[in-house]
Amino acid sequence: MARKIVIVDTNVIVSGLIGSDPNSPPARILDAMLEGDFPYVMSTALFNEYSSVLRRPAVVRQHGLTEPEVVLLLTNLTENAIWHDPVISNMAPDFGDNHIWALLESQPHALLITGDKLLIGNPPTGAIVISPRNVIEMILA
Repeated sequence: MARKIVIVDTNVIVSGLIGSDPNSPPARILDAMLEGDFPYVMSTALFNEYSSVLRRPAVVRQHGLTEPEVVLLLTNLTENAIWHDPVISNMAPDFGDNHIWALLESQPHALLITGDKLLIGNPPTGAIVISPRNVIEMILA
């Protein structure tokens, strides 16, 4: 199978950081992003969401990264990303995810990796929305 372009939801990044198993699907996806092992798309809105969520006090307590480490992580994620800032045209099942829907719609061959069951259960027409566990072999094989 040809490599897919991927959009990685914030919950996957956070799960990859705070999980106790370094071989969990979210941890492997995060590591692969940092290594540039597969193409992924990021927008300004998605980057801003990564940044704000990683700095939430409750999340900081879980991942334990210092502010300089968060900045380095975000910098490394942006270095390997394909940047695209689409216009939001359709509404996601959750209003807070409209920026992700816009990215997905603007990249017709991309797939969205998320742990959000609402998004997985209600993908846009023709789109692929899949959980981290179900995507490991597809993008990291």
